[in-house]
Amino acid sequence: MHKEVSQSLTTTMNPYEIAVAQFDAAADKLNLSPDLREVLRYPKRELTVHFPVRMDDGYIRMFTGYRVQHNVNRGPAKGGIRYSPDVTLDEVKALAMWMTWKCAVVDIPYGGAKGGVVCDPKHMSKAELERLTRRYATEIAVLIGPKSDIPAPDVNTNAQVMAWIMDTISMHEGYSVPAVVTGKPLAIGGSEGRNEATATGVLYVIRRAAEYLGMDLKGARVAVQGFGNAGSNVARFLHNEGCRIVALSDTQGGIYNERGLDPQQVLRHKQERGTVVGFANAQRVTNAEVLEVPCDILVPAATENQITGQNAERVQARMIAEAANGPTTPDADRIFYQRGVFVIPDILANAGGVTVSYFEWVQDIQSFFWTREEIAERLEHVMNRAFKAVLDKANMYNVDMRTAAYMLAVSRVAEATQLRGIYP
Repeated sequence: MHKEVSQSLTTTMNPYEIAVAQFDAAADKLNLSPDLREVLRYPKRELTVHFPVRMDDGYIRMFTGYRVQHNVNRGPAKGGIRYSPDVTLDEVKALAMWMTWKCAVVDIPYGGAKGGVVCDPKHMSKAELERLTRRYATEIAVLIGPKSDIPAPDVNTNAQVMAWIMDTISMHEGYSVPAVVTGKPLAIGGSEGRNEATATGVLYVIRRAAEYLGMDLKGARVAVQGFGNAGSNVARFLHNEGCRIVALSDTQGGIYNERGLDPQQVLRHKQERGTVVGFANAQRVTNAEVLEVPCDILVPAATENQITGQNAERVQARMIAEAANGPTTPDADRIFYQRGVFVIPDILANAGGVTVSYFEWVQDIQSFFWTREEIAERLEHVMNRAFKAVLDKANMYNVDMRTAAYMLAVSRVAEATQLRGIYP
């Protein structure tokens, strides 16, 4: 997205305030007690670390990192680690809270966590990233572990970063601890299907939503904002379903062709040029404009706060499937509900990633691994079950899908909190 547009959208809304507002809306519908509201509105732990890293030029730079655990009443904390110059404590707190609800909505035994380091990995060498990762892992080692808090990849982190974290913690322990992170390479305890798990989960819920709406996916026009791991795989999967991918974008900008784009060809172009911009036979558009092109299905797969009250009226999609975390603000949600736009919220739509992370963790603990086909079958079962539960609640209470997903998730976390009680 053009820098000025991105900043104007993201600086107006505090992600943590949005997360709390979404929780409050669900708590109101559930008539949650004041005591439970008080407990669930706050993170359990917030760790801020400042640590030195020796750069390739020999100089030492100080970096700031965070790890936040929101709630662990349903199981160990689970959540990704992101590397970005835009990381803030409020963003990490919001993402940790969303992870709590995401794990609960698909009913896996985890609480929510998130981590981040304020850095620009695009301007760092591999050696610098490794030193930063190992030092950050050492700093947050007081919190993470297979039974307490299990990190995973997120924005600008990948399987290699997880391998460095796993190795660092293993060196501290004196033996291999593969279950300390998920999203690892297969060679050291990773799971089949993990790399495309988020996108696969998005595909499954889009199929269910299309059935519910009576929408034929063959020929359906799709726009995807964010052509990273999740976005590129969603585009590829939907293309294979017979959808027409009309718009794609990355941080440099977007491309549009009403006749359709081949995601595989676009991916090759991006690998060669570093961006989707400049792809042949496509009109250049901004990231903001990708959200507003004529389409049937919109997949926001970039960052938070991209669809707001300022641009929601111009979104033409009939269905929105949130592959990103927090792309839609509460004021935009209200507009979509009034207009009858069917929004599959992030805590449901993109929960395929954490679900297969859960599968990976289980496999690591058991030292017994499943096939790709078994992973896909189990994931489809979890996503279909969660979609039906959220849709049933939405229809029962006559609310939008996000409120229904929050009601389902919050009620599950509240029940666990109530049953465990307050110690001492």
